[in-house]
Amino acid sequence: MARTWPGGCQCGQVRYRIDADRVKTLCCCHCRDCQKQSGSAFGMSLIVPREALVLERGSLSVWEHRSARGSLKRAHFCPRCGGRLYDGGEASVLVSVKAGTLDDTAALRPAGHLWTRRAQAWVQIPASALHYEGEPERDDDLNEAYHREA
Repeated sequence: MARTWPGGCQCGQVRYRIDADRVKTLCCCHCRDCQKQSGSAFGMSLIVPREALVLERGSLSVWEHRSARGSLKRAHFCPRCGGRLYDGGEASVLVSVKAGTLDDTAALRPAGHLWTRRAQAWVQIPASALHYEGEPERDDDLNEAYHREA
């Protein structure tokens, strides 16, 4: 039986759930896009299979933009409060759910940190954490680290 991870936007108009035993990975991203989107020093992304993400209430607006690597990204957000819930294209097998939109974030432990060369000078990344100056070519090490912690 899959675990259910409920979440939603800030105003409550949009609600979703993730039905998955395990998520693919969780990481902190320090790129400028994530800093701007989160209004903070970094963003936290929970990578899940697209079919595990179920929209329960409300509808989403979409904003398309180019990532730092040049790929087209589709940001899905609440049209009322503007809270971004996830990123992922129509044909994406995986989506990147904004971890802070989950109802309960207490058990979340990041597997690693991306785009650390863009990290704010005051952010202390643990020496033992996986970290990448940019975006890794492959997610294998992040996935293994996350599942060791989970």
